[in-house]
Amino acid sequence: MPFPPFNTPQRRLAALFALPVIFAVAYQQYSTSSMSSTLAAIRRSNAELVGGLKGAPVAVVVGGTSGIGQGMAEAFARWRSGRAHIVIVGRSEAAAKEIIATFPKPTTGEGESWSHEFVKCDATLMKNVKSASEEILARHPKINYLIMSPGFFTTSGRDETPEGIDKKLAVHYYGRWKFIDQLLPALRKAKEEEEARVLSVLSAGYSGKIDVNDLGLKKGYSLKAAADAAPTYNDLMIESFHERNPGITFAHSFPGGVLTNIMSSSRTAWMRAVAPIANALARPFVVTRHDCAEYMWHGLLTNTDSAIRFDNHGQNLEGKRYYGSEEAKTKLWDHTVDATNV
Repeated sequence: MPFPPFNTPQRRLAALFALPVIFAVAYQQYSTSSMSSTLAAIRRSNAELVGGLKGAPVAVVVGGTSGIGQGMAEAFARWRSGRAHIVIVGRSEAAAKEIIATFPKPTTGEGESWSHEFVKCDATLMKNVKSASEEILARHPKINYLIMSPGFFTTSGRDETPEGIDKKLAVHYYGRWKFIDQLLPALRKAKEEEEARVLSVLSAGYSGKIDVNDLGLKKGYSLKAAADAAPTYNDLMIESFHERNPGITFAHSFPGGVLTNIMSSSRTAWMRAVAPIANALARPFVVTRHDCAEYMWHGLLTNTDSAIRFDNHGQNLEGKRYYGSEEAKTKLWDHTVDATNV
């Protein structure tokens, strides 16, 4: 049976959808084969480094009820065979309980202790961050690892909280800064005899120029302005905290494309509607939360006593798309202290 000519509308439409899929599959096969050996080595290294830690290390994972944070909490529990204090911070207690139920549950020997807990917190409000931090400190006077990956996906304009902070920026920057600031006593305590590391998972290497006269974007808010500002704010945040706390590693990372529920849980209705289709089309280009967690832990664990930015494979970004300055660093710090003071 003869085929219709390629230039028919049906064939052009088929090609429009088929070609990207073909290229995506080919790219995935190439990248998978080239990265598989590296990822295997990273898995072994992470398991050895974390599994070999003495005692019961403490890991606090903000945004740990789904996505990347969930993957990082699960990996840590697995490497430790459950022998660790793991605190999942987020909004959904039900989701946290399901995740914690999958953690290995070791038998407790003499002198051993471990705990797997949930602390509820809506990080759009600084008063909530302060309250959650106080709850964590009451249980854990030392913290070895503070991981922050809460997400807020919306295409809406500026949406201020009662505290006067845009919700997107609150989750992507101000809340993270507040968690670090509040939990510093426990991080410093851990550093006295062990190690202390902090990671903010956002968009390292995708920063943009910021207006130091409009920090917080009360005047010139747009989705692009917010997308440029939050990564730069995070870059300056880790530098400022490291300068004040030498000996503690502070990191900002870019996770790359990861298959998560960030679109399906978006506060924008049309994003929730198209999430199943978008996730299906994106699948060839993204990694699972489990693989992403390995890369994120690798970048954090292999860099010591520094303010580091790394990419989706845990590699140092050096000065790629860095828009910081001493003036911006100082002004942002002063602004943030004031904005988060509740």
